[in-house]
Amino acid sequence: MGFLGTPLGWIMWAIYSVVGNFTVALILFTIVTKALLFPLSIKQQKNTARMAAFRPQQEALQKKYGNNKQKYQEELMKLYEQEGYNPMSGCLPLLIQFPILFGLIDVIYKPLTHIAHLSADTIEKMREIAEKAGGILGANTYAQEIDIINALNSGKASLFTGQIGADVIEKAQHIDLNFLGINLGERPVWAFNLLVLIPILSGITSLLVSIYSMKVNQAAQGEQAGGGAMKGMMYIMPLFSVFFAFQVPAGVGFYWIVSNLLSGLQTFLLNKIWSPAKVAAKMEADRAAGKIKKKKPSKFQEAMKAAQAQQAGQAPSKNAPVPTKPTEEEAAAGLSQKEINRRRLAAARKRDAEKYGEEYVEVTDEDLK
Repeated sequence: MGFLGTPLGWIMWAIYSVVGNFTVALILFTIVTKALLFPLSIKQQKNTARMAAFRPQQEALQKKYGNNKQKYQEELMKLYEQEGYNPMSGCLPLLIQFPILFGLIDVIYKPLTHIAHLSADTIEKMREIAEKAGGILGANTYAQEIDIINALNSGKASLFTGQIGADVIEKAQHIDLNFLGINLGERPVWAFNLLVLIPILSGITSLLVSIYSMKVNQAAQGEQAGGGAMKGMMYIMPLFSVFFAFQVPAGVGFYWIVSNLLSGLQTFLLNKIWSPAKVAAKMEADRAAGKIKKKKPSKFQEAMKAAQAQQAGQAPSKNAPVPTKPTEEEAAAGLSQKEINRRRLAAARKRDAEKYGEEYVEVTDEDLK
């Protein structure tokens, strides 16, 4: 996790240098990371609102091609392209959150490295002194820097005096990991103390934000397929956050609490500014003015089209696999690859029309691109 912690450590160090308080620095760090991700959150909100705007068209496709999943997916991809919607765009903010989380764990575990900016050699020497003295280092090898800080601030600084420079000891002692009597460097355990509140509050705030976000999305998009699974995840993720918060320093759980509160506020503001109704009205105005242009398909959409093309015998797109060889009958007729693809797609559509009772649609040159 060191390579993730290094850039985040510099951000924490810069904030800590200004405020001089670890807890305040952690709160400001959370605000900074949220601010950096805010443009992605705006894009995600707009995409969600746009999807809600053309949901009636999607439902019409479901009704028309409900028995033909392949045809439904084809038409749905076309709708996405026409509306300039990328179904994978909502995943990006979530994917970015994980490196930040694991990088933050490294920052909190190693305050001497990231906050005090002590050299690796100096930290190793302090670790050796603590190990030799005994009773300082705990079983968690990742938390040894925190153990050293706790020792320095609990009357054991004399063990390091004479072996480590006074300026180094002062730097380490200056790092205060306490917040309202809670040591954010310690790992919570099930016991009757203030520390246990961190995992519990991280789970509660996560659940409240999930419930609020789901209500906002349901108001925008209505009940969707897979809604039961989404509701299940709404309860599973907070439980996971509680479990995870017991495995890492309390500072990580504290970060989660602050992050959840900011996420709830962000969801409220984004839904007010870019509500589905406002986005739908703008889309209608843009459509009337001819401003909505068909966008180039994303890699995900190209992959979906390629898979559909292979299933239907259709010519793949330029990013798809090489077309299959013509049959003996097709080769004998001297047909071009395009004409072969046209005939195969037409045959596939006729089979689907007979199987699902749908109207047969002639193959056009646009279908073969």
